[in-house]
Amino acid sequence: MSNMENSFDDVSCLSPQNLGSSSPSKRQSKENTITINCVTFPHPDTMPEQQLLKPTEWSYCDYFWADKKDPQGNGTVAGFELLLQKQLKGKQMQKEMSEFIRERIKIEEDYAKNLAKLSQNSLASQEEGSLGEAWAQVKKSLADEAEVHLKFSAKLHSEVEKPLMNFRENFKKDMKKCDHHIADLRKQLASRYASVEKARKALTERQRDLEMKTQQLEIKLSNKTEEDIKKARRKSTQAGDDLMRCVDLYNQAQSKWFEEMVTTTLELERLEVERVEMIRQHLCQYTQLRHETDMFNQSTVEPVDQLLRKVDPAKDRELWVREHKTGNIRPVDMEI
Repeated sequence: MSNMENSFDDVSCLSPQNLGSSSPSKRQSKENTITINCVTFPHPDTMPEQQLLKPTEWSYCDYFWADKKDPQGNGTVAGFELLLQKQLKGKQMQKEMSEFIRERIKIEEDYAKNLAKLSQNSLASQEEGSLGEAWAQVKKSLADEAEVHLKFSAKLHSEVEKPLMNFRENFKKDMKKCDHHIADLRKQLASRYASVEKARKALTERQRDLEMKTQQLEIKLSNKTEEDIKKARRKSTQAGDDLMRCVDLYNQAQSKWFEEMVTTTLELERLEVERVEMIRQHLCQYTQLRHETDMFNQSTVEPVDQLLRKVDPAKDRELWVREHKTGNIRPVDMEI
């Protein structure tokens, strides 16, 4: 269960069903507002038109005010919690991308190692002539290609893997602080709402007491004096003042939560845009390095192509014959 959800564990206003007959959803059904999970919204039956804070942008600050049913349990998940989960998931995806690039680097390093080893192989090393020169260049091109892949792997590490891994090293800690901050404001809001309900209940009791004493005095069922009536009226008035004070404190707390929600969700939105853009840039760097590697690899085989075009079987035969000939006088018939 999240920190934000835990902050409401012992608060009776977690859902309208827990509020009994004093539930705002019942009490205010014909009024302009309804309170759900201690947050007050326009009543759906009388809801005035609200303009989005950032129209057409699908901004975080416009779409995560209500709580959502927790698919893993019977509770709810705050809208802000969903945004935090996305941020942390983004951090995890970034980490996994870095690990993927690390595996790519290992493949490059192993490939380069095997190429270098193969280039030292002595197979067909006794080939001669222009074909022998071309074959030697084929083997040398493997060593050159191995060097290209080693440089590619080194650049992948410094220019792609490492930046992905190190981007926002303290991100989880920062998100935890952010979570606690909003959760504390929501918890304070829940506390203020509980005070409002307590004050509302006290006012109802005082009004009922005043009404009962007034009726008893009118029908002479009690010896209560006018002073008792005045005392009950003062208590009722005081209870009304207390309720107004509690409502004012609640509205202040909700206003503070609202302001921090807007500010923080916009910051999370900015961070997500920054994360996506950072990853895009480094993946672009990856493709650029791949293009460069292909270009360098091509350059390693160009000398091979040049020598292959010069392979001349006739010239090779001439050179070999000149070096290994045993005589050019042909046999003739024997004479008697």
